[in-house]
Amino acid sequence: MLRDAFLTLSQSKTLARFMTSSRLPWYAARRFVAAQAIDEALAVVSDLNRAGMRATLDHLGENVATEAEAAQARAAYLEALDRIHATGVHSGISLKLTALGMDVSTAVATDNLRRVVAHAGRFDPPIFVRVDMESSDYTARTLDVFAAVRAEHRNVGIVVQSYLYRTGDDVERLIAQGAGVRLCKGAYREPASVAYPDKRDVDAAYLRLAGRLLGPEARAAGVYPAIATHDTAMIDWVKAHVAAHGVPRDAFEFQMLFGVRRDLQAALVAEGYRMRVYVPYGLQWYPYFMRRLAERPENVAFVLRNVLHELRRGGR
Repeated sequence: MLRDAFLTLSQSKTLARFMTSSRLPWYAARRFVAAQAIDEALAVVSDLNRAGMRATLDHLGENVATEAEAAQARAAYLEALDRIHATGVHSGISLKLTALGMDVSTAVATDNLRRVVAHAGRFDPPIFVRVDMESSDYTARTLDVFAAVRAEHRNVGIVVQSYLYRTGDDVERLIAQGAGVRLCKGAYREPASVAYPDKRDVDAAYLRLAGRLLGPEARAAGVYPAIATHDTAMIDWVKAHVAAHGVPRDAFEFQMLFGVRRDLQAALVAEGYRMRVYVPYGLQWYPYFMRRLAERPENVAFVLRNVLHELRRGGR
C-alpha cells in the first residue's frame, strides 16, 4: 500500500539526510511545514490569528539519541515560548517526548518536559504546552510522563489516538484528571494487535471518544477537548452532537494541520467555532512530511503541483 510505503520511508535516516539537505524536496514539504526558522513560523501564526484562528507551534524533531540533542530541542522550545510571548501571538506549543530524550531515558524526557512547561507557566497568561502522542511503543511512557508533570503544572495537555484499542481506558483516566485532551485518529503504522486495522473501526472509536470528551462528566471535570480531524463526516457529527446536547462552542475547539483543508478551517471560523492550526517548523521536517503523505493519497498531488510551480518559477 502507498500508505505503508510512505510510513516505511519516514523512518529512513539516510533519505532524511538527503531530503533535508536538498532544495527541491523543501518545495514539496512546505505545503505542510510552515517554515524552517522561528521568525517565518511566527509570521504564519500572526496571519492565522488575523483570520480568527489560534495556533500551536511545533519545532519538528524526534527520536534524538543523546542528552545533548535533547537539550538542544529543549532550548528550541524555550526560545519559541519567549518569542510567542514577545510577539503577542495567540499560540501554544506542541512537542514530542522523543525529541526531549525519551529514547535516552524516561527521566531525561521528564526533566526536559518539566523545564519547558514550567517556563511556559511563568508568562501571564501561561502558554499551553501539548504533549504529542507518538507510536504505540511510547504510549504508556508518554502518559506516565504527562501525569507526573501535570501533577505540578496545569498548562499542559496530551494527545490520544482513536486507532489504539487502549485509548478508551486512557480517556477515562484523563477525564478523571481533568486533563486537556487532543483527539486524533493516529498517523503511525501499528500492528493489528494494538490498533484497529479497519478505518471504519477507527472512525467509530473516534466518535465514541469525542462523545465522551464532550460529555457532561468531562466538562464537569474541567476537560477542554480539542477535536483534531479534517474528516467532514467527523466534523458534522461533532457539530450535530454539541447542538443536540447544549455544549457551548467555547467549551471545545476544532484543530487541523497547517496546509490541509484551509477552506474548511475558514468555514468553521465563519460559523463561530474555535479553530486551532498546528504549525510545524524547523529543519527536521522529513518524518512529519512523509506521515502527511501517508495519511491521504491526494496529498501527493498537492506536493507535485507545488514542485512543478517552483520549477516553473525557477526557470524564468
